[in-house]
Parts: sequence; structure tokens; C-alpha cells
Amino acid sequence: MIFVRHENLKVGMRLAKPIYDKKGVLLYERDSKLTPMGIESVKNFGIIGLYILEPAEPVPPMSEEDIEFERFTQATSFMIADELKELHDNSKIKNLPNITASIIKGYGRLDHKINFVQNLRSKEDELAKHSLYCAMLCAMITHKMNLRLSDQNEAVTAAIVHGVGRLDIPKDIRDKKEKTEGDQKIIYECKKRGETLIEAAFLSTPAINRIVAQSTRMINAFESGRELDTKKNVIGAKVLCLARIFDNMTAMNDVNEPSSEISAVRFLMEHEDFFDKEIVSALTESINLLAPGTSVELTNGDKGLVITENPSNVLEPVILSFGDNRIIDLGQKMIYGDLAIKDVMKTMDNRNVIDKEALKKAGINI
Repeated sequence: MIFVRHENLKVGMRLAKPIYDKKGVLLYERDSKLTPMGIESVKNFGIIGLYILEPAEPVPPMSEEDIEFERFTQATSFMIADELKELHDNSKIKNLPNITASIIKGYGRLDHKINFVQNLRSKEDELAKHSLYCAMLCAMITHKMNLRLSDQNEAVTAAIVHGVGRLDIPKDIRDKKEKTEGDQKIIYECKKRGETLIEAAFLSTPAINRIVAQSTRMINAFESGRELDTKKNVIGAKVLCLARIFDNMTAMNDVNEPSSEISAVRFLMEHEDFFDKEIVSALTESINLLAPGTSVELTNGDKGLVITENPSNVLEPVILSFGDNRIIDLGQKMIYGDLAIKDVMKTMDNRNVIDKEALKKAGINI
């Protein structure tokens, strides 16, 4: 699998991932060959490129749930982009309640973990996708925490609209890799105007603006190293703060290499004075981090496969070492000391490398 930017796409290339239109209707299935119309659709949708199968490469496995995840995120990100523009330009909401309801219906009632795979983002669709993934994380986390439906609805809605002020950021500043102090001041002012828009649009539900404003203050305090008493902050703000930081760390774009989900979770756990344990735990109970078959690299340089998850500590599963077929229980600190997972091994499209066949050959059934 290789990533090909839209300007380099050629007729006949085979798709590694499906393409959907703005309504979620399937346009091109995986393994189908690109046509001139397909290439034009990619450009019209503002997609920066596609994952393409190499000539003799088989189609990688994807479950029905993974395929639905692709469809839902592609279609919903378009809807959120339109909704944010309506809120920004006309101070109104049109389809927002329906978008919130669909996210909660699809990802706020799950009874199992899912593969939370980030799609590649361009500068044009980064805001909509960031808003969507934050909203999905808020839906899953609030569900695991057994919060009331009203609290879940407010957190998800706040996640969708929280970044509307970023639409005012001048393009030349937005696209800069290194931003000056003056740039940061302009960005701050744009975000504050966004909060004013949100406050005006949700006069009947002030909790939305409260969640957005408090989560932003928390992030600003955390990033600047300032002390902040979060005891008075509403739970929705704490959930959104964590979702925003987790998404910022793990988001895929064509500029920066994302952190893996396991690295991001480790970071959150290391700052337990700021991120509530209950919220971090709800996150790890919602998404697959180290499912059996996941390929990992250990801190001693060895590589191996996860055999069994550790319900007590997601970072300490049982590992089958590639080097000598040893079974290593990272939870046994008396035996293995500081040995830990350095990171997971990823495919080019940021999916965990899963090798269940290797487990079967080692005589381990999962």
C-alpha cells in the first residue's frame, strides 16, 4: 500500500480504501480501478490523495465495522464542514441536532471496543475531521462513564462546534509551520470570537458554550504549564479537553508524523494530576489499543505480538516475543522490571499491524 497525492493519481490504480460521496453513498469499492471520473471526484471533494494498492498486493482485511467507520467518518465530516460554515457565516445551526444524534446512535451506545482509525487530513478538511473525531470520542467516553443522555448530547454538540472560530484564522497564518507570537495572538482572538458565536447560537442551552470555554482554558493552562483548578469545571469540559488533546496527538496529516494511540494514552496517564483517571479509563475501554495479534516494539529493542490484553493496565499486556518465542507478561514487574512497550507497529494508513496467523503458528488461539 502506498499513499498517492491527488495530482499524481493515474487511471487504472487500485484503491486500498473505499470512496464515498458527501451523502455516504459508495462510489468506488476497494480493489476497484480508478477512472478519470474517479480522479476528478477526488479533486472536487478536496481529498489530498488516496491509498493505492501496489500491482500484486492483495486487498488488506477490513471488518464490516471498519468499513462502516470509513463511510460514516467520510460522510459526516462533509456535513460538519457545512454546519460550521453556517454557524460562522449566519450565526445559525441547521442540521446540528441530527449530526449529534447520528454520532451518539453510532458510537455513543457501543458495548465493545472499536478500531479508531484516523483518516488523513488536508488543511482544508482538518477542522471538520478534528471536530468529528472529538465528537465521536466524547460520545464513546461519556457512554462508558454512564453519563446522562443530556450530558452526552451536550458534550458531543460542544465537540462539533468548538473550533468554529478557527474559520477566521487567515490562511497564511494557518498554513505556517512555525507561528510567531503575533500569529498566536491572532489565533487566540479568532477562537474567542468563535466562543461568542457559540454563546449566541446556544442561548437556550448555555452548557454548550460553558463546555467549550472551560475545555479551552484547560488546554491553554496545560500547554503553558500553568496551575488550574479544574474542580469546578463540568464533566463535559474535562471529556472534551481530553478528546481534543488525544486527537491532536494522533491525527494524520501530510505534514507531521502522528503519535500512536498507545503513546498518546501513555502521555495522558503520565499527567494524572490533570486528566481524570476515570475519563482516561473510559477512553481505553472504548478503542482498541493493544488487541491480541497487534505487533509491538519493546523498550529493549525486541519485537513481538500481543497475546492477551491486561484489564488492569492496558499498557502491560502479555507478549509473544519474535526473537525467542518467549511469553512475556509485562504486568509481572518482579520478573521483567521496567521492560515495556515502546510503541505499536503501524501500516501506512495508520492501522495497527495485526498478525493473528503468527499466533496460530505459535500454537496460541485467540
